[in-house]
Amino acid sequence: MELRIDKRENLYFTWKVVFSVLELLVVVAIFSALGSAGIGTMGATLAVVVLYAAMIALFFLLQKVYLIGYLKGDGVTVSERQFPEVFALYKEMGAELGLKKLPSLFLIQQGGALNAFAVRFSGHNYIAIYSDVFSLISSDMETVKFILGHELGHVKRGHMSKRFWTCLSSIIPFLTPAYSRSCEYTCDNIGHHFAKENPLNGLVLLAAGKDLYQRVDVASYIADAKANNTDAVKFTGLFIGHPFLPNRIRNLQDGKRP
Repeated sequence: MELRIDKRENLYFTWKVVFSVLELLVVVAIFSALGSAGIGTMGATLAVVVLYAAMIALFFLLQKVYLIGYLKGDGVTVSERQFPEVFALYKEMGAELGLKKLPSLFLIQQGGALNAFAVRFSGHNYIAIYSDVFSLISSDMETVKFILGHELGHVKRGHMSKRFWTCLSSIIPFLTPAYSRSCEYTCDNIGHHFAKENPLNGLVLLAAGKDLYQRVDVASYIADAKANNTDAVKFTGLFIGHPFLPNRIRNLQDGKRP
């Protein structure tokens, strides 16, 4: 399968690698300078830095442990025994993407929220899909395929690992959100591949909800978004990790995106 990678994803990732390396070099240079000032000064400063870094790392670790624990504790594992027809499609999609190991797929109930996500922990990948999205398997399987394909795209592209190893670059304004948005475009393209019949529904669903998304006039939605593209909208777009939905729809329609 030939992946259609967003043209900016690799560029932004390269910048994240470069800035992460530069930041490491700066830290090494600072500690070298402190060392020349005296071991006591360097030791005290190093202790403070290590303490704060350890606290931040522990926070994110516990957050991820909680998430995985929640998935495994409450989630419904989609498998040959549980929703086998969906699992068969899921396996086919993973095989077509060339994944060596299929991520565990969990169904979770989130009070009507519409979402899905991929997460990596301890060398394993997991995908969760919310029940209000998954319930469309009886009426709109193409939309479910789009969303599952999108999340499998994150796994295929190694987005979670790449973000972890380049986390130092997050101090660079706007870079991490820009990279994240490019990743979303790439994964939309992958979801499109698996839901060729009606790929836009997977995005319109997020905009209007599962009861109304099939009644949305997509052309009008795009036109209204263009008319509403004020400076405030553009400013907000710099900070978000997911592109605005009209932009994601345009990307699938004609490959055009801001």
